[in-house]
Amino acid sequence: MRTMGYMPTEMELIEISQHIKMRMGGRVDFEDFVELMSPKLREETAHMVGVRELKIAFREFDTDGDGAISSLELRQAVTALLGEQLNAQEMDEILQDVDLNGDGKVDFDEFVMMLSSR
Repeated sequence: MRTMGYMPTEMELIEISQHIKMRMGGRVDFEDFVELMSPKLREETAHMVGVRELKIAFREFDTDGDGAISSLELRQAVTALLGEQLNAQEMDEILQDVDLNGDGKVDFDEFVMMLSSR
């Protein structure tokens, strides 16, 4: 959690531990961990940057307005930000790192998580 930039209080750690024991049978895989941490990291990042600013930035990348950043939209955004195109393998690696649920797109939660981890 701390590696991801989230500094839980002792009480939060106890709550998370109880949640894992009661609802997840005491075990957590990576997807469960991401699901458990997403709201907390989103909240932390939103407080630092501001939800409004995050939504504005997300909409800039989501050019078709469908609520997700496609691989094409991500490629266009990266090209605009870096001033040069990355090759297909580099773009695939970026998408794979950011696309936590594996649907091939970056939703708002994943966008916030991406910003939280940088």
